This record gives sequence, structure tokens and C-alpha cells, in this order.
Amino acid sequence: METIGHFGAWSVLPPVLAIILAIRTKQVYLSLILGIWMGWMIIHSGNLFTGTLATMQGLVDVFKDEGSTRTILFSGLIGALILFIQKSGGVQGFVDWMENRMEKLDPKKETVFVQFFSWITGVLIFVESNISVLTVGTLFRPIYDRLKISREKLAYVADSSSAPACILMPFNAWGAFIIGLLITQGIDDPFSVLFSSIKYNFYPILALLAVPMVIFFRWDFKGMKKAEERTRGGQVLNVGAQPMISESLIESKIEEGVVPKARNMLLPIFVMVASVPLMLYYTGRMASANPQAEDFFTTMSQGSGSTAVLSAVVFSIICAFIIYKIQGIFQIRKMAEMTIKGISEMIPLAILMLLAFAIGNVSKELNTGIYLAELTKTWLSPSLLPFLLFIISGAIAFSTGTSWGTFGIMVAIAVPMARGLDAALIPAIAAILGGGIFGDHCSPISDTTIISSMAAATDHIDHVRTQLPYALILGITAAMGYLILGLIN
Repeated sequence: METIGHFGAWSVLPPVLAIILAIRTKQVYLSLILGIWMGWMIIHSGNLFTGTLATMQGLVDVFKDEGSTRTILFSGLIGALILFIQKSGGVQGFVDWMENRMEKLDPKKETVFVQFFSWITGVLIFVESNISVLTVGTLFRPIYDRLKISREKLAYVADSSSAPACILMPFNAWGAFIIGLLITQGIDDPFSVLFSSIKYNFYPILALLAVPMVIFFRWDFKGMKKAEERTRGGQVLNVGAQPMISESLIESKIEEGVVPKARNMLLPIFVMVASVPLMLYYTGRMASANPQAEDFFTTMSQGSGSTAVLSAVVFSIICAFIIYKIQGIFQIRKMAEMTIKGISEMIPLAILMLLAFAIGNVSKELNTGIYLAELTKTWLSPSLLPFLLFIISGAIAFSTGTSWGTFGIMVAIAVPMARGLDAALIPAIAAILGGGIFGDHCSPISDTTIISSMAAATDHIDHVRTQLPYALILGITAAMGYLILGLIN
């Protein structure tokens, strides 16, 4: 069987099977490995020997991609940062600060205030989705635990306020990447087109608005309701649940004699957040042929998002080294030991990221996205274009676990289709972007979904199960919006 073109319906089977098995069995690692193996078996015409060898090589080849390697390194270094801010008293200092602010509140309003504040924090940190969920989870997990709000709710709030905010306020790597894709399609003013598409980007808008509605009106579906009741009863996780970060790491004791100070956490996190746009600009200048002739945002559009994120967490750790050394909290040797310990605690997360990237790569080899996109080419009408682009983009993002990969596939297909059908271009682009976010929210192999589970210290499949009803309802609503928009136009 040739690897040129796609493999028809077979190309969809490996990622979908892995996702279904992961949700049903909660054996995420085994399910992903099985899906990867099946994909390479299909590519090699069912040959057991070459298919198995290709599976092993596929895992190794993940590290050929610089962006994937940087993301895996980022996942490990997160552990060092979390351990630093725990043992330096930064987390406890922030908890104490929040408790002082909540003393004047009615006890019944405390949970609403904290959840709403965590949502606002996620929205404001729109520079990068993984940075957003990491910050929200790190800041608010101990407060959620104290108030007996479920970690599944925290993961939902973090996940649903990160990517939607990034796509709707695209002065970040997301906007830079999308503008770059639009430029390759010959769009003269990509910046204007992207901003014009925001008002038609129904799913991210709905996802952002839904979170405060869930918080204020306690719209908890069955899975989330059970999680909330279980947590109020004193049980943090389900029986047999496997949190994406070890309890020993998140419950690390403050170093003896250290006075809790919120700034020991807030300063490193501020450095991490602020470093992302600066590093996007820097890497953009390095990649640009004529940086002096370009404005700030154009230069950012050529930057490396994975480099910016990895650099941000490294700078944050360096900042922690400096401020803790100045305060005399830790010696350099102690902090070096803590860095290794923190990274070692994140090995399960790094392995999961590796497997997620590997199944994304085999889906690319199978051309899963292209097959799904081509299903509609022969009968597509202009009025149905936004609706179908949203559905297809959602299916691709769900199957491959990457919204950015979905954008890369669909922009190259949808822009020529819209021109050929004489359909409205801006709603079509919005449908692609919204569909990518929708599928990403539903997919257990999405890196943002994985990081959200880690940041909230909850079981990954429990996060997927409790978030899925919200995503599906909002996704159906958004799809109906595109259908009506297409028929009106």
C-alpha cells in the first residue's frame, strides 16, 4: 500500500480507536500505543514485523520535530517550577493573600469568587494557551482544594479560558501562526481578515461566555455534578484515578524556616508570561529577512511559539533561582537538586505528550485530515461551507489532537474552496478556527487538554469526560449558527 495520498476510512481508525479506548478503559498510555501501532500497521499493509519496527521508529522520530521536542522539555521543566514555588512558600503565600481578601465575603460567595477570578486570570493570560492553563492551575488548585471545589471544575475553567482567549485576542503566537497561513494563500491583508473573523468565531465566544454562566448558575452536568459532590464529601479524586501530576509534588512542604510570600510564586509566573511575546518577537527577528522594515506584529508572526514557551519557563526558573538566592531560602546546589527532582516527577506527563505527538504524526502519514476534508468536496455548496468547515475542522482536531495542525490543513483547503465556490471567505476562516478549538476541547490527545489535567492535578480522562458535555453543547450551537449564517447569506 502506498503512503502517497490517504488511506480512505482506514486513516481515521487509529486515532479514533485510541481515543475511544482511552475514554472507556482509562488506560491512556496503552490506548495511545495501540492506536500508534495500528496506524503503522495500516501504512505497512498489515506486515506485523515492519509495522512494529515502524511504530518504534515513529516514537523516536517525534524528537526530529523541534517544536514537539521543545514542548516535551517544557512539560518536564514545569515540574521544577512547581516544586520551587511550593517549597519557597509562594503557593502558601498566595493562598494566605487570597484568604485575607475573602474574609469580608459571605462564605457562600467564596466559591463563586474564586472560580470567577480563576476564569478572569485565564482570559487575561492570552499570550499562550499552555502558559494560561499552567498559571491558572498552579495559582488556584490549593484554593479550590481548600474550598472543596472539584479539580475537574478547575481543569474545565482553565481549559475553556485558554485557547478561546488566545484565538479571540490574537496578539500572540496563535495570531502569528494564523496570519502566516493566510499569507501563504495570497490574502493581501491577513491581519484585517483575521480580526474580521473574530465576530464569526462562534465556538470560542460561546466557550468563554459559558464558564461564568456555569460558575454563577451552577450548571453542572452529570459528570461534573458527581465530581463536585464527591469533592464536597472530602474525596478529592475518584477511586483509582491517576492524577497527571504526583500528589507528592503538589503537596511538597515549605522549606523549614521560610516565611510564606506570594511574590515567591507571582514573580516567576510574571516572568514566564511576559517572556512569551518578547521571545516571539526575538525569534521573529532572527527568522526575518528584513526585520527593520517590519512592524512588531509582523515580526512576531515569524516567531517560533514552541521556542517562546520553552524559553519562558526557563527564564521563570532562572528568576526563581535569583530571588530565592537573594532571600537566602535555597543554595544553588539545593535548587539544582530540586530541578532534577521536579523534572523526574513529570516523566509520566512527558511520556503522554510523546505518545500524543506520535499518534498525531502517524495520522499525518495516513493523511487523516486530508481524507476528512475531501469527503465533502464533490457536493459542497456555498451556503453550507461555514457549517461543514466547522464540522470537518472539529473532526480533524479531535482525531489528531492539534488545533494548530488542523489550521495548517484546513486553511490551505478552505481558502481555495471558498474562492472557487464564490462563498464568503471570512466566515469560512472563522469556522475553521472555531472548529479546531472545538475538536481540541473534546480530544483526550490534545496537548492543551493534557496540560490542563496536569495543572489541575486531576485524572486526565475524568477531565475529558466532565468537559465533553459543555464542549458538545456549545459545538452544536456554534454549528447551527454557521448553518443559519450560510443560509442567510
